[in-house]
Amino acid sequence: MTLSRLILWRHGQTGHNASGRLQGQLDVELNDIGLDQARRAAPLVAALEPDLLVTSDLRRAADTAAAFTAVTGMAPRVDKRLRETDVGQWMGMSGAEVEDGWPGALANWRADPAFAPPGGETRLEVAARAVEVVSELDLAQDGTALLCAHGGLITGLIGRLLGLPVELWPSLGGLHNCHWTVLARRADDVRWRLLSHNVGATG
Repeated sequence: MTLSRLILWRHGQTGHNASGRLQGQLDVELNDIGLDQARRAAPLVAALEPDLLVTSDLRRAADTAAAFTAVTGMAPRVDKRLRETDVGQWMGMSGAEVEDGWPGALANWRADPAFAPPGGETRLEVAARAVEVVSELDLAQDGTALLCAHGGLITGLIGRLLGLPVELWPSLGGLHNCHWTVLARRADDVRWRLLSHNVGATG
């Protein structure tokens, strides 16, 4: 049986992650914890033997991907379609600040992939641009692609690739910083299957 695989790797921790602020497409860098997470995770991800590396252009993802490059020598392909959700006017805000300005909207956004923050995009739109990236990959004959991206994008992409009803997307657990999910499909099948989810280094 020949398998094509996707490894979806979330970036390491940032200061905004640590303080509970929404980053969206703000170009926030990894903090020291995030850099260490990337260094520890990179050899484990390398052991999955990806054939190519594609990363979001935002620094927190690109710097996580750089840890993989340091281990393997594999140069990344940069694709801005792998950026995190544009959360519009909520970028940089805490949950409490969003709730104060838009009561109930944050809960609606988390529960409904068709809901967009003011000035931002829906999870459906995010998943659609991420699927474009996947559709352009050449994964014939045991190809494995590593995508280094963001939690919201990865969750939407998983839901879309697995063909889950949109109303069930919020049931997918989010990825911890620097954790990854693996999907696979057989050469004779268009359906993706979930092999592992939210896997990461320990200690």
